[in-house]
Amino acid sequence: MTAAKPQRFASLDVFRGVTIFLMILVNTAGPGAPAFTQLVHAKWIGFTLADLVFPSFLFAMGNAMSFAMRKPIATGPYLANLARRGMIIFALGFLMYWYPFVQHDADGWSLAPFALTRVPGVLQRLALCYVLAGLLVRWLDWKKLVLACVALLLGYWAILLAFSLPGEAYSKTGNAGTLLDLYLLPKEHLYKKDGGFDPEGFLGTLPATVNVIAGYLAGLAILRAGSLERTLRALSVAGLALIVAALAWSPWFPIAKKLWTGPFVLLTVGLALILLALASWLFEVRGVQRGRRFFTILGRNPLAIYLFSELFVITLNLVRIPGYGGLYDWIGIALFQSIVPGAIGSLLCALAYTMVCWAVGWALDRKGLILRA
Repeated sequence: MTAAKPQRFASLDVFRGVTIFLMILVNTAGPGAPAFTQLVHAKWIGFTLADLVFPSFLFAMGNAMSFAMRKPIATGPYLANLARRGMIIFALGFLMYWYPFVQHDADGWSLAPFALTRVPGVLQRLALCYVLAGLLVRWLDWKKLVLACVALLLGYWAILLAFSLPGEAYSKTGNAGTLLDLYLLPKEHLYKKDGGFDPEGFLGTLPATVNVIAGYLAGLAILRAGSLERTLRALSVAGLALIVAALAWSPWFPIAKKLWTGPFVLLTVGLALILLALASWLFEVRGVQRGRRFFTILGRNPLAIYLFSELFVITLNLVRIPGYGGLYDWIGIALFQSIVPGAIGSLLCALAYTMVCWAVGWALDRKGLILRA
C-alpha cells in the first residue's frame, strides 16, 4: 500500500478506468433477461464490444510498464519483483475462483473442494502475460520486440495447425490449447461450461502477451515523442493498419476471443491504439477535464476494484432468497426487471452495481491510496 503519486499521464488512467468500467458491466449483467448482444462475449467466432475489454486491459498493463521502466533498474531486483508480482496476481486469481471457500449442501456447511477449483482464469492469464512480457521488454529493443510479436502470433498459429486433432485446430475441445490444458490439469480444474475447453488456457498466453507488448511499444512511442500530436496520429494510422490486417487474415485464421487468435490480437491492438490516441488527444493535448476524474478513480486501482467486483457479487448471492436464488438475483429480477423489463433492465442493474464498485474506488482515491500486488 503506497500513497498516490502525482499523475503524469492522465489518459492512461482514463483508458484503464474505462476498461475496468466495461469489464464490471459485462461480468455482472443483471439477471432475469438476456443482456444486449454487444455486452456478451461472442459464442465462438465473431467479435463484440465485450470481447475488447480484456485485451484492452492487457494493453493498458503494457502501456503502464513502459512508464514504470523509465529509470534503470538492477536486473536482480527487477526479476525478483517481476516474479513476485506475477505469483501474487496468479494466486489472487485462483483464490477468487475458490471463494467463498465453503459450500452448503444437505449435510450442512463444508470446505469447498480444492479439486473442483478452476486454475486458469482472467487474473492468471494477466499474471503469465505480465511475466513473459516483462522478460521480453527487459532485454529486447523495440525492433526485436516487433519481431517477437510476429513470432508469437505465427508460432501460436503453427502450433494450433500442427498439434490439434485433425481438422479441429479451431474447435473447442480438439485444438492444441485444450489438449495441453487437459494434459496438465484434470478437467475439474478447468472452465466448467465447455467440456474441458478453457478460454484462459495456458497456450493462449503466447498471443495474449502480444497485447501487452503492443501497449508497451505504444507507451514507448509516446515517451519518446518529439511531437505528441504527430505521434498520436501515427498510432491511429498504425491502429487502422492493424485492423485491416486482422480482417485480411481472418479468412484463414478466424477472429475469436475465446481462442485468442492472431487476427483477434491485431484487431484488439488496433482498436486499443486508436482509443488510447483519442484519449491522449482529449486529455493531454486538448486538456479536457470533463469525465476525467470519474474514470481515473477506477484506473488508479484497477486490480483492487476488479477483485472487489467479482467477490462482492458472489457474497451477495450467498444470501439466499426463496424463488430467486441469491440476493443479487433478487435485485436484478424483483427490482430492475419489474421496473424496466428486458435488456435495458439488465443493463441498469449492471450499471448500479458498477457504481457501487466505483464508490469503493472513490473511497480509496479520497484517501490517496493505490493498492498494488
